[in-house]
Amino acid sequence: MNTATLLLSTFLLAVTALLAFIWSLRKGLADPDPDAARVIFEPGEIGRHDAGPLPPRAEDIRWAADRSTAAPVRLMLVFAVLWLLVASLAGLTSSIKLHAPDWAATAAWLSFGRIRTLHLNAVAYGWTPMAALGIALWMLPRLLRTELVGGGYAVAGTMLWNLALLAGLACIALGISDGMEWLEIPWQIGLVFAVAGALIAIPLLLTLRNRRVEHLYVSVWYIGAALFWFPVLYVVAKWPGLHFGVEAATMNWWFGHNVLGLFYTPLSLAAVYYFLPKVIGRPVQSYNLSLVGFWCLAFFYGQVGGHHLIGGPVPEWLVTLSIVQSMMMVVPVLAFTVNQHQTMRGHFAVLNHSPTLRFVVLGGMMYTLSSVQGSLEALRGINTITHFTHFTVAHAHLGLYGFVTMVMFGAIYFALPRVVGREWPWPRLVAAHFWLVMGGFAVYFTALTIGGWLQGLAMLDASRPFIDSVRVTLPWLQGRTVGGAIMTLGHVLFALHVGAMVLGLGPRREGAVDLYPAPQAS
Repeated sequence: MNTATLLLSTFLLAVTALLAFIWSLRKGLADPDPDAARVIFEPGEIGRHDAGPLPPRAEDIRWAADRSTAAPVRLMLVFAVLWLLVASLAGLTSSIKLHAPDWAATAAWLSFGRIRTLHLNAVAYGWTPMAALGIALWMLPRLLRTELVGGGYAVAGTMLWNLALLAGLACIALGISDGMEWLEIPWQIGLVFAVAGALIAIPLLLTLRNRRVEHLYVSVWYIGAALFWFPVLYVVAKWPGLHFGVEAATMNWWFGHNVLGLFYTPLSLAAVYYFLPKVIGRPVQSYNLSLVGFWCLAFFYGQVGGHHLIGGPVPEWLVTLSIVQSMMMVVPVLAFTVNQHQTMRGHFAVLNHSPTLRFVVLGGMMYTLSSVQGSLEALRGINTITHFTHFTVAHAHLGLYGFVTMVMFGAIYFALPRVVGREWPWPRLVAAHFWLVMGGFAVYFTALTIGGWLQGLAMLDASRPFIDSVRVTLPWLQGRTVGGAIMTLGHVLFALHVGAMVLGLGPRREGAVDLYPAPQAS
């Protein structure tokens, strides 16, 4: 197939999907589908906000599901929070070194190249997968109305995964690396990740086989797809001796983008589609629209990473294919955004009280922003300015932190009390966590976005020396450090609160924590 045919076929496929999306709206497929959307609710739950005991039958079903997942989920979430702290400290250190390079220069592992890589891998293989898989493991028995089968496999897989990550980070600290972003951990340790991931997936598959529901809710679709896509991505990317030269660079960004879009994103969207309607007590507005978003993500995301190679020695058709698919990602994002807003309509007041809803809704908004920004950034005119700048770093954090991490925070605030049987002891600390991470991230993202854009303009100006593009970023890099320090403080408060929960310091659970409880009558 020649280049013109390939590009034309891709364009026609994208346009066909867009027309199918418009047709679905015209035919009413975006209207509420009560039967499918209500499968996550038990009798008596719809119309009730998450604030109080459930009807007895629903309570018994949920209690059995939560009890079966308690050991592996508690373990995963504890490891997730520990890696969040490690990643935060490493990230803050690397941020400071961008504008104060001589700071903490006493050891090789504290050099920018290593500490920044430690930060990335602690996030990519520590905090994010442990939190996302832990929440998926907790949700699935509830979605399938059955108890978790084979939880011991998940416990063993979790221990093995974290031992492998510890070994991988030690290698990076010692200067042993495979040398590609997102794929620095040596492939020999990658084999251990593969075994650990398979062990974690076993109970998910066994539980799916023993399900007591006929219809699989859309969250199950996203979880199942993520568990299928990630092993394929990782094995292809890490296979030793398979990729060289330009091909290796192409594969690198194919993996780097897809691990976000086809692993972290589906697991996070699965959480949004479960927790958002669950908290407000209302089924998702359009169940069919959620499926449109799922299939468009599956069809369009696979090749978007190629826009990171604009200007590189790669085939032009590959870059153009990536740009086309990046622009078509507007379709699933639009489907999700419309669905989230329509579902929340009339229930925004719950944001004043529910920590889960605050984080999940904010994360959903960040998904919209990061996806639209990513599509625009793929255009050659914009990419010319933003490529190789801090603007790209800001965009990456908008997706992985603003979207994925915020959703995971909200999910943990909902799930952990049901795992340990206690409620969060200090509601004000939850509110402080929210404002610190949101405010810190706003400073972080704004500073890097502005600094990166000015950096790109300076590099494109042939009359200016390169050092000008460095100087112009310095005040914005200092702003990045301020934002990162505020975020890190929020993470420390969150970790202390999680520790208190795991140690049983919270009150016995009688209902969801209220950020601002109503004053008691005297």
